[in-house]
Amino acid sequence: MSNSEYVLAIDNGTQSIRALVFDSAGNEIAKSKVDLEAYFSQHPGWAEQHPEYYWQHLGEACKALWAQGIVTPDQIKGVSLTTQRYTMINLDEHKKPLRPAIIWMDQRKSEPEKPVGGLWGLLIKAIGLTSLIEDLRAKARDNWIMQHQPDVWQKTRHYVNLSGYLTYQLTGEMKDACGSVAGYLPYDYRRQKWAGKRDLKWKLLAARRHMLPELVQSGELLGHITPDAAEHTDLPVGLPMIAASSDKACEVLGAGGVDPHIGCLSFGTTATISTTTTRYFETIPFIPPYTAAMPKHYNTEVMIYRGFWMVSWFKNELAQAEQRKAKELGVEPEQLFDALLTQVPPGSMGLMMQPYWSPGVRQPGPEGKGAFIGFGDVHKRAHIYRAILEGLAYELLSGKEQIEKRSGTPITRLRVSGGGSQSDAAMQLTANIFGMEAERPHTFEASGLGAAINCCVGLGIHKNYGEAIDKMTRIGDVFEPDVPTTQLYDRLYNEVYKKIYKRMQPLYKSIRDITGYPKH
Repeated sequence: MSNSEYVLAIDNGTQSIRALVFDSAGNEIAKSKVDLEAYFSQHPGWAEQHPEYYWQHLGEACKALWAQGIVTPDQIKGVSLTTQRYTMINLDEHKKPLRPAIIWMDQRKSEPEKPVGGLWGLLIKAIGLTSLIEDLRAKARDNWIMQHQPDVWQKTRHYVNLSGYLTYQLTGEMKDACGSVAGYLPYDYRRQKWAGKRDLKWKLLAARRHMLPELVQSGELLGHITPDAAEHTDLPVGLPMIAASSDKACEVLGAGGVDPHIGCLSFGTTATISTTTTRYFETIPFIPPYTAAMPKHYNTEVMIYRGFWMVSWFKNELAQAEQRKAKELGVEPEQLFDALLTQVPPGSMGLMMQPYWSPGVRQPGPEGKGAFIGFGDVHKRAHIYRAILEGLAYELLSGKEQIEKRSGTPITRLRVSGGGSQSDAAMQLTANIFGMEAERPHTFEASGLGAAINCCVGLGIHKNYGEAIDKMTRIGDVFEPDVPTTQLYDRLYNEVYKKIYKRMQPLYKSIRDITGYPKH
């Protein structure tokens, strides 16, 4: 294999940005990582970051990669980009940011001035979608900016995802990948393109077609590295940039989860379970599936907002001892958390967690809150940590059941990726709760690998996705479920966990009414 078959994948996540070089066999050749401040917050519930901050750190990640001396920029044949989803940026006529990007975790809401009128309004009311439509209007970033920062919206000429902004910075092209479009945007998820002129979304959202980037299918050319971008990253001028997809879609592709019977778990800041299908269907009614990292494919997905962010919360609030020890050893604190899991038996001695730390779309509803139940005088930090991981796994198991029910296709294999998958104890816990083998991809950097697959197909290194997936993805470690432990978890899940939300929902509503948090 020649050096010319190396491709660069840039992965701009929530908490770090990574520059990764892969070869055509899916081997990770070199990697650099730059940690990010996930967001800053001027008001409770807000989450923002400066667009220039991402671009600055992208350049730092690339230059740190070349400084290792493993690979040189002229050995790279092409580049692809994958980023966090629905982090939106307003650009002026000169394509300069007008305000900080609103991050996907942001919880602010606009207040629609009046309901949708006319025939659309009658139809929405008739089929019982009033609350869903009002939720979409309230959560749309463009609506909030138009309502609360009209001067910014008036100056906005381009309204783009983080992926679209970075693509422009790299290529000078106002383009984006179809698979990077997510969230409350005028996008036709079924046809995988911007919505048609008569689509209802244009009545619900402030964005207009001329503000949005040209969409390109995954694996197609976005543009070429400009001289300014070359100076910023040390990449060669004219290097082709190939469209990839969002981080979650690329992670599914990089994990090899391209069949509807493979359930892909992502243990990331947002925890998800997904399958890939060529058939359009909605796992949750009226909530569309995302565009997959392969053209004309969909990712059915159930997500837990701020999923493994809870591990970061635990680290910051309750794991000072592990942080001190990790600093002494020169490792990440999370690497010491497996010891906490092994101190506690399955079931956490009756402590259970419901992981609704942010309001969801349907469950939890807008009043949703997290819950720990079953506390006793025996419980310590280790029990809390294990209960967090068990609660996340229970909720992902619920997602598996939702997908199977809506798709009619049983999930027979489990593929687990993301930061949390590096923990053997967490992998074993997952296998036990699902009662299935939990397979880990051969590389932890599944999202970056997915982007590299897009790049290799786009460059013709592999003739199609079937060949690329066969050559570049494979299974690493496999964790077998322990039958007695699975039986214990099965009872806890069916007899306790599945009943918590229904029992607690009235109390969550009362909490919101009394305290005003979360806001209506």
